[in-house]
Amino acid sequence: MAYYLVTAKPDEALLAELRGRLDSGEIEAMRPFGGSLHHGLDNARLRADGLAVWEEEDYCIPPLAQERAAVLDDYFSELRVEKVSEGEGWAQIEDLPRLFG
Repeated sequence: MAYYLVTAKPDEALLAELRGRLDSGEIEAMRPFGGSLHHGLDNARLRADGLAVWEEEDYCIPPLAQERAAVLDDYFSELRVEKVSEGEGWAQIEDLPRLFG
């Protein structure tokens, strides 16, 4: 398993829809990655440059392949990943405001 700090440009017009999918439990129910993706998106932060950032646990090669196909590519563009140790990504971004305030 690997952990990544994910940075992506959110589609502002679709964030309410994504929030609804998180709130409904739809994303959390996706297997095998739903729990991790739900946690990451629910706790995502917003950088001053408008990019969303979160830590994601992932088992795919390439990273986030299943998550991108099922959810991420619908709501984000310019997705980048940086390998981190578990919790390191969250520590780097903990002072940023939440994406879903």
